Amino acid sequence: MKSDLPKVVFPIGGRPMVCAVVDACREAGVGRIVVVVGYKHEAVRDAIKDYDVEYATQTEQLGTGHAVASAAANFEAASPDDTSFVLCGGPLIRAATLRTMLDRHSEAHAAATLATAVIDDPTGYGRIWRTPSGQFLAIVEHKNCTPQQLAIREVNPSYYCFNTKALFAALKRVTRNPVTNEYYITDVPQLLLAAGQRVEVIEAVPPQDIYSINTPDDLAQVDQIFRSRNLALGYSSGAFA
Repeated sequence: MKSDLPKVVFPIGGRPMVCAVVDACREAGVGRIVVVVGYKHEAVRDAIKDYDVEYATQTEQLGTGHAVASAAANFEAASPDDTSFVLCGGPLIRAATLRTMLDRHSEAHAAATLATAVIDDPTGYGRIWRTPSGQFLAIVEHKNCTPQQLAIREVNPSYYCFNTKALFAALKRVTRNPVTNEYYITDVPQLLLAAGQRVEVIEAVPPQDIYSINTPDDLAQVDQIFRSRNLALGYSSGAFA
């Protein structure tokens, strides 16, 4: 991105992209939002200073699982029935997708619910590995896929819904990846499944919502999509349904 700023503070639709994630959560009815910050945290805090959010600090960059575990203290008082989303900073997220996930999660009394996308070129994404009958088995990172798994087009765009207590209990059992030495949130659904808990998977994320932003050209493309979508919905900026 030719900058040392956190990606989530780059502008989409005229505002830091993290604002779109917070807006979608609020529109979906999320009561508490905890933002995990680390490197250059001041920039992230400033970007969302007008929002009522809480913060957790990831003091070391040790992977997505470690990032979520950094917020454990914020959820110590969670009740057995509490539900939490775990989301990244992608600005094309839709409140409607979150509501769809939550409905499935509640109906199934699941410990975890994943929203997936089916895309033409899944290169680089974790694959959703299922049984022949369609039951979830695991999220397999691209670099760990067998040739058969590489052909899978259903991918993990990092939209998670968890029973809060089950999430943080499972995070304690996540081990370091032997290749990267990091802890991954993608291990949690498989751990819950192995413990006999229910994991639901729903294909609910439109392919155009998971564009990665790694270059200024990517940023411009996502900005155009964001603005066009909001214009169609009658918004000048901000969240979309």
